[in-house]
Amino acid sequence: MFPSPAETRAQWAARLPGLDTSPMEVVAALKHAVGLLDQALDPLYEGACLTPAEIGTLVPLRHAARPLIARRLAERLGLSPAGVSKTLAKLEKRGLIARTPNPADRRSVLVTITEAGARTVDDLFPRQLATEGELLAGLGADREWVLGALRRLVEVMEGNRR
Repeated sequence: MFPSPAETRAQWAARLPGLDTSPMEVVAALKHAVGLLDQALDPLYEGACLTPAEIGTLVPLRHAARPLIARRLAERLGLSPAGVSKTLAKLEKRGLIARTPNPADRRSVLVTITEAGARTVDDLFPRQLATEGELLAGLGADREWVLGALRRLVEVMEGNRR
């Protein structure tokens, strides 16, 4: 069995007195929430033609007014350009996206979703949203408070990246 957060703090305090373990509480709660979300979505993606990462990459492309630069897509998703590039290669191989050289900058590529990719997103994403909706339904009136707290967390974290 894993130690409780209080036990973990006490263990660190014994080993490294003065160590500020307070960030661990926020990070552990975030990781736990993400783990619960992943567990809830696992049945949806069993046997599906996409992974959660792939659908997460396709969704911003689904309604993009124009092709997106791969690097900007990575920034928007908060992921590494290398990881997004690997995902895009898999999606392109399966005919779900198209990548073309950027005429304005030969070092980058423009990414668009194909009709097959759009159909796939239109089929799978609503089911993902329904699962997420069921998982979060218990928030009730606290939903706006949680959203505000998460927006604030993102704001603070983005400010510390600069």
